[in-house]
Amino acid sequence: MATWDDVDRLARALPETTERPTYEQARSWRVRDKAFAWERPLRGKDLAELGERAPTGPVLAVQVPDVGARDALIADSPDVYFTTAHFDGYPAVLVRLDAIEVDELAELLDEAWEARAPRRLVAEHRDR
Repeated sequence: MATWDDVDRLARALPETTERPTYEQARSWRVRDKAFAWERPLRGKDLAELGERAPTGPVLAVQVPDVGARDALIADSPDVYFTTAHFDGYPAVLVRLDAIEVDELAELLDEAWEARAPRRLVAEHRDR
């Protein structure tokens, strides 16, 4: 199971990644000031919507290429990935951090970084 330390280590290993708190003082990881992953505590509205399905552990939000990719992740692993109405139409998925394996997290963060990084930087990273 992954931890915040894993998120930080894996995200910071990606080129030009910085960590900066959100306006709510949650952790977020950015490439050229575009967030690709962030701590996303569930809010009252989320908890009411999710009911008994609401996770009790830490939640990570991660950028995905598009809503279809988000829906595919949720369909393939609903015990790891989920969403709320807050993210309707937005290409991000919520992750139960204590339910994802570290290698899967690494792949997810890499794809999230690629979704937000400039094309030239992505190409340089792939060439390495």
